[in-house]
Amino acid sequence: MKEFIASYLAFTKKERTGIITLLLIIFALILTPFTYSFFIPQPNIDSRQFEKEIAAIKIKTAGSDQTYAKKEFDENEYSNHYVPYQKNYSPTFTGQLFTFDPNTLSPEGWKKLGLKEKTIQTIQKYLSKGGKFYKPEDISKIWGLQPSEAERLQPYIEIQQKETVNFENKKFEKTVYTPPIIDINQADTSTLIALPGIGSKLAQRIITFREKLGGFYKPEQVAETFGLPDSIYQKIKTRVTINNTAIRQININTATIDELKIHPYIRYNIGNLIIQYRNQHGNFNTIEDIKKIMLIDEGTYNKIHRYLKVSSN
Repeated sequence: MKEFIASYLAFTKKERTGIITLLLIIFALILTPFTYSFFIPQPNIDSRQFEKEIAAIKIKTAGSDQTYAKKEFDENEYSNHYVPYQKNYSPTFTGQLFTFDPNTLSPEGWKKLGLKEKTIQTIQKYLSKGGKFYKPEDISKIWGLQPSEAERLQPYIEIQQKETVNFENKKFEKTVYTPPIIDINQADTSTLIALPGIGSKLAQRIITFREKLGGFYKPEQVAETFGLPDSIYQKIKTRVTINNTAIRQININTATIDELKIHPYIRYNIGNLIIQYRNQHGNFNTIEDIKKIMLIDEGTYNKIHRYLKVSSN
């Protein structure tokens, strides 16, 4: 056993030399990063220029929030100094003075007077929203216009007064608005939405109910629309009429139960009675023959007979 272990764990001289060489290479690679700075000189970085640029940015940022302040920069201390606004500051104005009406003057005219572009935009926005200048002093209310600049322009302002019309001797007839009357059988959703209290959902429900019926034969049927409050119907009942009386009718001699049951006034119960009676007694000769069906009373007949027809074809 000892000889067997020794044969696998013993190293020759060549193998030991290889192992030692490999260890030396690994150790050299580990030490390389620590000796890098000794062989390659590092550039000297002067942070003063960077600090100057940062200080200049701070001056610019702080100066944007100051009004009438003078900025000074100290390169040695990298600090920002502000000199407060002097009361005796006298601004220099540019532009040509001339007589003008601020209510009608064009942007080019304001620019000719020497106003800044932003101030001109403020004036134009004020006028576009219905604002008016009624007296020269009103110009001082414009935001961004300095008091000294407004004082300089006021002597040249001439506001044109509109002519006053005497209405005492004139009589005017009051215009009475007459809302349009719509045909409930031909109206689409956009027409129905124009009615008081009718939104897109109610308009669609009215049309769906109309299509299932086959058309309205009287305006009062609109009140039967699902989800239509009686208060809304009372508002629109004088606004609807029926000019187109063409109604889609169902042939009770050929109709199937599926055709009859989808009609809101017939449904499955009455439709099934009609089919059963037809199967037992043959085709109907007249619409009045459905009265022979026991469960169809006079009220039901009056409600559905306009939507039925009799034909042998």
